[in-house]
Amino acid sequence: MARTDFTEMACSVARTLGTVGEQWSLLIMRDAFLGVRRFEDFQRDLGIARNILSDRLGKLVAEGVLERRRYSSRPERYEYRITPKGHDLFPVLLALQQWGDTWAWSASDAPGRRIVHRECGRETRAVTACIHCGGELTAHSVRAEPLPAVLRED
Repeated sequence: MARTDFTEMACSVARTLGTVGEQWSLLIMRDAFLGVRRFEDFQRDLGIARNILSDRLGKLVAEGVLERRRYSSRPERYEYRITPKGHDLFPVLLALQQWGDTWAWSASDAPGRRIVHRECGRETRAVTACIHCGGELTAHSVRAEPLPAVLRED
């Protein structure tokens, strides 16, 4: 069955899913944030088929989320580095982890990871806050409004 292409939908969430909504893509990005850079290391860590990993890495590179850099010329080898566009996914992954820790984790599971702020050394969690007043953003404290129409020059 063919997957729906969300990249042309007039919705930022849908378009984002078109880029990183496939489950392997987010797990690849999780590993990249944990320092994994090489194909073999992604493959070993994720247990993903090589053809699927190659396809997902290629898509993340094509979308500008990762960049492919050669680290050896003999033999020719590449690593994958997070781009600024990819770094903007960090809060998304952090939020997914926090949600999973609360709603998808079981006491019988292996220990997870805690997030420690390097600057102060304390365990922390992500908080979505207003850039103007610092107030926490929740579904009840915000409203969505349409963007102004873009003026076209003919």
